[in-house]
Amino acid sequence: MKKILLASAITLFAGLNAQTTFGVKAGYALSKLNSSEGDFEFGGFEASLKSKSGFYIGGLVEHKFNNKFAVQGELEYANLGGKAEVGISGTGITLTEKMNLNRIVIPVSARYYATPELGIYAGPYVSFKTNNKVKFELSGSNAGMVDPSGLREGERYLERELNDGLKSTDFGLFLGADYNIHKGLFVDARYSFGLTNMIKNPVDGETLKMNFFQLGVGYKFK
Repeated sequence: MKKILLASAITLFAGLNAQTTFGVKAGYALSKLNSSEGDFEFGGFEASLKSKSGFYIGGLVEHKFNNKFAVQGELEYANLGGKAEVGISGTGITLTEKMNLNRIVIPVSARYYATPELGIYAGPYVSFKTNNKVKFELSGSNAGMVDPSGLREGERYLERELNDGLKSTDFGLFLGADYNIHKGLFVDARYSFGLTNMIKNPVDGETLKMNFFQLGVGYKFK
């Protein structure tokens, strides 16, 4: 009897493992910070929030319950954030502030396989700050007249403001689809929208949330 039970347990464990797949993925990320205040103008400065290009890389583990349903967990490093374009009235200068909010992102999704190749999924994610980096770029006919040391000081100032003023974690939801091209090679696309107000101490109900789109490729080891 013990041998039969042991053999049954081994068979069950092997069957479970056969349904669990590990993989890697990487690709392009397009992110944007969305403020409740929107674009603004103050003291001759006009600013608008824009999307910023970045990247992501990570790993995944998927467990299939059957041919149609599965769950998947991931761990990603992602270069996210946004841009602010500031037009300085009367100078012909535009200042672009690239805010790189580098994050560890942990998404967990429920998956449905519409076909053996096409998977549709959705779920929550949580992300954690690794570091914030800011890059200033000038454009316009008079851009060369600006002291570069002032730009560097501005970058450091904004980095301190981001580190002190934003929360280190945020939460959101995502949905997407992936398609198996050949064996374990797949393409993946998803959209994530933040639900957390990233501002630590908001004033007058101000909010700042981050949405991002990801497009990439990956490989699941069979």
